[in-house]
Amino acid sequence: MGPFINKKIEHNLEVFLFVMGLLSCLVSQMFSLHLIKEALVEPIKITLAVFIAGLIFKYTRSHIHQAIDSILKIIPVRLFVFLMIVILGFISSIITAIIAALVLVEIITALKLDKKTEIDFTIIACFSIGLGAALTSIGEPLSAILVAKLKGMPGVNFWYPAKIIGKFVIPGVLGLGLLSIFFHGKNSTQGLKAAEEAETFNRVIIRALKVYLFVMALIFLGGGFKPIVDRYIVNLDSRILYWVNTISAILDNATMAAAEISPAMTLKQIQSALMGLLIAGGMLIPGNIPNIISAHKLKITSRAWAKLGVPLGLGLMVVYYLVLYVL
Repeated sequence: MGPFINKKIEHNLEVFLFVMGLLSCLVSQMFSLHLIKEALVEPIKITLAVFIAGLIFKYTRSHIHQAIDSILKIIPVRLFVFLMIVILGFISSIITAIIAALVLVEIITALKLDKKTEIDFTIIACFSIGLGAALTSIGEPLSAILVAKLKGMPGVNFWYPAKIIGKFVIPGVLGLGLLSIFFHGKNSTQGLKAAEEAETFNRVIIRALKVYLFVMALIFLGGGFKPIVDRYIVNLDSRILYWVNTISAILDNATMAAAEISPAMTLKQIQSALMGLLIAGGMLIPGNIPNIISAHKLKITSRAWAKLGVPLGLGLMVVYYLVLYVL
């Protein structure tokens, strides 16, 4: 609740979650050399990707914006946003969720929309990227962990995630694209101007370091909560597990997947666990890497994200529960 009730916490979310992660590990006595090493090493790949892409986009931004301006002269904004959300959702399974989020930020900035519409489109797109990236074993850490945990079972390979959850994810990505058509706003050049003025080499470095601290914080949080997950969550009925996995809105869903997924689980249990984690991951900023990157770059606050992220996420949770267990 910290980021929602205190503006200082909201503006220093990385530090707050880092402290909470350390405290959770202390309370649960989960500190170990392995966890510390993981927290120091694991964020490096994400940080480098954010830094390198930040530099590339810094020097190519004007060309990207010119290309998007040319496209928008041919097709309306709503159709463009629909295509952006759907294409980034699916292609994130190949280029990874991190790169897809960085591309999203540049596109959103180039659209020159008012802040509310910009936030709405970003959140919907991050839900799409979070879902679509799980279709292959390289799209995001959760799907990589799924394949690693089930390795040796028949049919478990690069496309295994798509085989077991593709029929849920593909309609979801298309549905999110259609949903975006109902959101509309007015043009604004203020967001673009501010972004161009603010994008300096120092800011590229600072943003990358913030992402590093954020991911480190999530690893510590996941480690601190592991005893609770191991003792109370992994043995739950799949229907209950589906809803309990809304905790991935604030915890790293890859950590939750590592604790929950087992070869002993039925296909329905695996599907339920994965869909619960993937959908809830879009509800709040800490829930997924695309959220973190987009919120940092576009300066979206926790409250602003939750206004759409929570109701949209809960709505999707209800729909998918009906698909999984009722229909």
